[in-house]
Amino acid sequence: MSLPAFARLLLCLLLCSAPLVHAQTSDTSTSPLRVGITEVPPFVIADGKGGWEGISIDLWRAIADRQGWAYEWQVMPFSDLLEAVERGEVDVVVGALTMTSEREAVFDFSHPFYQTGLSIGVPHSPKQGLLQSLKALFSWGFLSVIGALALLLLGVGFALWLLERRRNAEQFGGSNAEGIGAGFWWAAVTMTTVGYGDKAPVTLAGRLLALVWMFAGLIMVASFTAAITSSLTVSNLQYQINGPQDLPGNTVATIAGTASAQYLQEQRIISQEYPDLHSAMQAVSTGESDAVVYDRPLLQYRNQQLGKDRLDLLPGVFDQQLYALALPTGSPLRDEVNEAILRLTESPEWRLIQRAYLGEAP
Repeated sequence: MSLPAFARLLLCLLLCSAPLVHAQTSDTSTSPLRVGITEVPPFVIADGKGGWEGISIDLWRAIADRQGWAYEWQVMPFSDLLEAVERGEVDVVVGALTMTSEREAVFDFSHPFYQTGLSIGVPHSPKQGLLQSLKALFSWGFLSVIGALALLLLGVGFALWLLERRRNAEQFGGSNAEGIGAGFWWAAVTMTTVGYGDKAPVTLAGRLLALVWMFAGLIMVASFTAAITSSLTVSNLQYQINGPQDLPGNTVATIAGTASAQYLQEQRIISQEYPDLHSAMQAVSTGESDAVVYDRPLLQYRNQQLGKDRLDLLPGVFDQQLYALALPTGSPLRDEVNEAILRLTESPEWRLIQRAYLGEAP
């Protein structure tokens, strides 16, 4: 075969194969992207009608609209979601995924779209004030201590009256009520070590009783003071945890496989793992755990739904975190996704999205 004939044959083969190549490329570009999600309010929320909404969902819709991409949701548990993106079974993961070096080693992240940190939720405790102190004064524990002390004073006063009523009628005489009342008064002032001196026993038995009661009074005053202090300040002891420095030694609720669980493990803090954030927060409300540690915006959103079981969220955040989309390693979508995220997060549209779910002013 001559060279010109060979060239013509090669050109013919290229022209014939061109439509096939074009058709294959077109099929790939029109295939819907597989978008992995798991419910993480307020970033991914099931609307109850088979659809999805939330900060990350709105972000992805805006990106897909800008790029002209078709996509389909693939809903799966959080742990399966990470394995799916690692194996390339989904094209992108949309949610509240924290950027970590361990995750970056097995799949790629986009540019971050949200900055937050961990926060602590503790059981609700009413704010302290004059009203709370007055309530403590009229609590059952406080009133029971007062009642027991009054009965003891009455018993000692009655005993002294029996011993003194005949030989000391001037101080403990009169009617039975007057005599017992005088004995009650003497027992009270003697126990408090005030000892006005207006009444004193004169019989040997009465003085022996007075001697015993003086020493017993010292113990009674100390016990009574401790009981009052405990009753008035017990509500102040509710806040044993005031920050991350107070977490060691307490049982902390969290969710397995998350950045908060990793933080607790690194800090050697005892943790109890739950399947979801709602269960973890309920465990704190019921006293099963002492506190919950998780991403602050997620805690804030879920806390609004707990009603009377709502927790107190400590102010401030720690262990700063960045949220990003996840893509399989070497994904050709990464550059386009990054560019779209930068454009969107710099626009007024992004501030409106955040305001709609978190109440942040644009």
